[in-house]
Amino acid sequence: RMIQDTKQVPHTHEREINVMLYNKYFHQVLTICSESIIRVWELETGLQVYQILEPHGFNTEVTSAAVDESGFLFATGAYNGTVRIWDFGSGQEMKVLPEGKDWKEDEHCLRRLIFLKAQEKHQQLVLALERNGTIKMIQGKEDDIYLMVIWELPDVVPFLQDGKHAVHLRMSTRDRNMAIPFPDVELIVERNFSQPTDNPTMDLLRVNCIDLLQVEGYNLIAAGTLNGVIILWNFVTSTVKKVYRPEDCFTVNPDLHPKHFKINDILFLFRTPECARRSSQDSICSSSQCESSKGPQSSKGSKQSIHDSEVKGEQTDVMVGKQQPMDKKHPGIANLPEAQPPILVTAHEDGHLRLWTLEGRLLKDMLPFTKHSAISLTSLYTDSCTRILLAGNVEGHVILCNISSFLDPPHDEKKFKQLLSWRAHSLEIIQVIYVEEKQVVLTASIDGSVRLWHALNGHYCGYFGQRRLFELSQTRDFILPCDVTEYPIEIKEESKFTEKQKYEYPLIFDREKFEDIPWKVS
Repeated sequence: RMIQDTKQVPHTHEREINVMLYNKYFHQVLTICSESIIRVWELETGLQVYQILEPHGFNTEVTSAAVDESGFLFATGAYNGTVRIWDFGSGQEMKVLPEGKDWKEDEHCLRRLIFLKAQEKHQQLVLALERNGTIKMIQGKEDDIYLMVIWELPDVVPFLQDGKHAVHLRMSTRDRNMAIPFPDVELIVERNFSQPTDNPTMDLLRVNCIDLLQVEGYNLIAAGTLNGVIILWNFVTSTVKKVYRPEDCFTVNPDLHPKHFKINDILFLFRTPECARRSSQDSICSSSQCESSKGPQSSKGSKQSIHDSEVKGEQTDVMVGKQQPMDKKHPGIANLPEAQPPILVTAHEDGHLRLWTLEGRLLKDMLPFTKHSAISLTSLYTDSCTRILLAGNVEGHVILCNISSFLDPPHDEKKFKQLLSWRAHSLEIIQVIYVEEKQVVLTASIDGSVRLWHALNGHYCGYFGQRRLFELSQTRDFILPCDVTEYPIEIKEESKFTEKQKYEYPLIFDREKFEDIPWKVS
C-alpha cells in the first residue's frame, strides 16, 4: 500500500489549482482548477461529492471563490469579472452578476472574494478585489437572481503620494435603503489637489491582496500593494492611511527592484476575548505539563522529535490551536479578558514574514527557515484563536509557526517561534489551510494536486483524487509523495536556525551574472 501511494504522482485536477476552500460545517473541501472545473470532496475519506463543469460558461476561467459564514453558500469569481453564488450542498446556481457591456477582457478579473456578515436576513454581501486593484461590494437580494455592485472604494493611491499618509472619509450622499457593514464613502481631499498623470510608480501601488476584520470595535479593510505599501481603511475612525512604506523601516539597496517588497498575502491576527480566556486557562498547568522557561504557549509539542510525537500521540492543544471547553474549576477567570488590538502579518516576495501594529510599527521581521535561501511567500492562514500561523511559498514549502505567546503585549519577538517546515509540493503552493478539528494541513499547488498532511509533524496523509480512502486517525509509517524527497525539518532551537538568518544582504546565487562571465577553458 505504501509503494502504491508513493509511486503515483498526486493528481486532483488535470490543470493547476486556482482555488481551494474548506467548509468547516460540511467538513468538505472545494477545489477549482484553471480549466474551471469545481470539485467538492469529503475531508474524512477523500471521496468526491460532486463536480461542476464550466460554471461561468464555456472557456471562462474561475479565479476566486469564498464560502459564507453559515457554510450553506459559496461564491465564485471569474476572469471576465462575473460572480455567481451557489448552494454548497447541491451545487445548484442561485444568483449571478453578469458581465458588463463595456468591460475589457481581463480588466475586471477577480483576485479575491470575501463574504461579509449581512445585517439583514436573506441577503448576501460579497467583498471583491479585481486585478486592477478595485475593491467593490456586491449585493444579492432574496427575490432577485441577479447580483449588483452597490459600491466601489474610491482610488486612494493618488492622494497618498508626496508624503501624505492619511485621507479622511465621509459617508456618501447617495441614499441607502439597507444597512451594510462597510458604508459607501467618499474621500475628503483639497480642492486644489491635482491628480498626477503617467506616474510609473502608480502601477506599483496597485492593490494585490486584501483582508478584513469585522468585530466589535473594529471595522477594517487592509490592502497590500505590489511595492510593499500597506493601506488600511478604517470605517470606525473614517480614515484611510498608508500604514507602512518600505523606505520608512529599512535601509533599502537603491539597486533593489520594488517588486522584492511586493505583498503576496495579508492577514489580520486578532484574538477574541473568548479565545483570550481559553488561552489563559491553558496557562494554568503543573510544572510537569508545561515548561516555565518557554511560557504556557510553546510546550513540548514544538520541541519533540517527530518519532517521539508519534509514539506519545499526545500533543499540546496550544501548538495546533485545538479549542478546549471552559474550565469550571477556575471561576476567577470567568470574566472575559479585554481583547488586544489586532496586528497585521504580510507575506512578501522577498521571502520575509513581517508583523505590524495598525500604526505601522514593525514588530517582527522573519525569514522562515527552509533548506533553501529566501523564497517568495504566497499564502497565509491562521486558526480560529490565532495560535498558529501557516505560510506557503513558491517552491512548495509549508512553514508552521507558534504565535500564541507573541500575540500578547508587548509582542516579544522571541516568542514568535517557527516549529516546522516541510516540502509539500515540487511547485508553487497557492493556498494552505489548517483544519483544527482534525489537526491536518491542506495544501493546493499549481502542480494540479491538493494534499493532506499531519500538522504535528508534517507527515504525508494522501491527496484528493487517490483511489484509497484517507485514514486520518491511524498512525502510519512515514512516507513522501513521489515528487518530494526532502524530510520535514523540526526547529528545536530558535537560535540555531532563525537567528542565523538575521542579515541585511543575504548571499544569493545570481545565475544571469554567472552565465555572463567569459569563462576560458585551456
